[in-house]
Amino acid sequence: MLAQILFNLAFIKPEIALTMTLCAAILTDLLYKNRTGLVAGIVLGGFAAAAIGLATQAGLSVSVFNGALAIDPFSNFFKMVILACSSFVVLFSLGSNEVSAMKSRQGEYYALLSAMALGMFLMVSATDLLVMYVTLELSSLTSYILSGSMKAQKNSSEASLKYLLYGAFSSGVMLYGISLIYGLTGSLNIFTINTVLAHGGASSPAVLIAGIFLLVGFGYKISAVPFHFWTPDVYEGAPTTITAFLSVASKAAGFGMLMRAFKVVFIDTGALGTPGAWSLLHGIDAQSILIVLSILTMTLGNLVALWQDNVKRLLAYSSIAHAGYMLLGLVVLGNDGFSATMLYFVIYMFMNLGAFYVVILVSNNTGNETMESYKGLGARSPFLAVGMAIFLVSLTGLPPTAGFIGKLYIFAALINAKMVALAIVGVLNSVVSLYYYARVFRNMFLRESTGETSLIPISMPTYALLLILLVPTILLGLYFGPLVQFAQYSVAMFGIK
Repeated sequence: MLAQILFNLAFIKPEIALTMTLCAAILTDLLYKNRTGLVAGIVLGGFAAAAIGLATQAGLSVSVFNGALAIDPFSNFFKMVILACSSFVVLFSLGSNEVSAMKSRQGEYYALLSAMALGMFLMVSATDLLVMYVTLELSSLTSYILSGSMKAQKNSSEASLKYLLYGAFSSGVMLYGISLIYGLTGSLNIFTINTVLAHGGASSPAVLIAGIFLLVGFGYKISAVPFHFWTPDVYEGAPTTITAFLSVASKAAGFGMLMRAFKVVFIDTGALGTPGAWSLLHGIDAQSILIVLSILTMTLGNLVALWQDNVKRLLAYSSIAHAGYMLLGLVVLGNDGFSATMLYFVIYMFMNLGAFYVVILVSNNTGNETMESYKGLGARSPFLAVGMAIFLVSLTGLPPTAGFIGKLYIFAALINAKMVALAIVGVLNSVVSLYYYARVFRNMFLRESTGETSLIPISMPTYALLLILLVPTILLGLYFGPLVQFAQYSVAMFGIK
């Protein structure tokens, strides 16, 4: 027994590093009050240790803890995205006025960030439905606290309460779906469930209903319509650093878990087809459900964003729309679609975090996040304005930015799968998004400031951090081959039993 445990532990070094980071951050905060820089440094060091652990697992495909977790290139891909996003958010937090205002709670803030990263790591590796639920709860509970960490602001407490209520409802429905699947198949392991379903061991309508209940939990995590209601209020009320974290890392974990469950549980492994293409189990039309979800998600996200005057809330609805674009990759039922979604996630991380970082910097200077605060930004801080413009152009999906490549691969996968109409819907939604992003351009470059007119001071670390986000946003629009190959390799090595 001990030998088996030690054998399994050898394959979860990144998770062990994050667990130790969490403990070290809590102890440091208790022993050295008001040394938040030290706590942040420990968390960044823990993330570096986790990155080294991930590097040692390159190419591994193994199942551990009696099939509860899979350590494979697919999970490692998402872990890299989560780890990179977590590191950026810690660096953003060091220069955020909102985080500085927390005073004695800053140490807890950084510790909770590491706890949330740990939950997300486990989410993307989970191959057991109960483990998926528990790890989703670990990530969610910490995010409830972080979203309400600005106690002095009323909308922060409101955001935390709404997040908790919607999260509790979604996880309850998901747990009920898990219980139904267990009753129908006698197992919680997704590979065993697939085997039972493939041999007709359960009623298809009952499995579809249980699958929809499961999708409620996944949909809540990725902010898919109609499970998105918490997103705008939480994104607006939470500290902008946490909003950025939820918009990228939380989505990455949710998509990683959804993609693994979707491919393993509902795909007919015995069906013959072209290489890289899959067939759904007979009687389970999960593809149609995903098509409806993706269209609703990107359309509602873009249309409601048109009416927003708060840039942070605008980016929240934009984030919902981008979840819809990424869902398009799943409906293809093939390696091309999955790899296109994974490619999009890396690109989305840089451009979305960059946009939120500019929001943080502008908010530090003006004290608000409304459209009005961006008037004359091109004159007060040309670097910030140009940077924001590039990030928004990339989010729109225009060349020569990386966002164009991300959407190009998703739409190409749809066209190859003969889903041209769905690709057209995606393109039209991208056109709609250009309008509300253009409102920000207009305020930055064509409108004069009616209030603050002083230049926005930018330190060298801020310049460096913005450049780290800007360079990939442009470079990946011109040179993207290795990233595409990495995503395709990660999908090809997917599915360890």
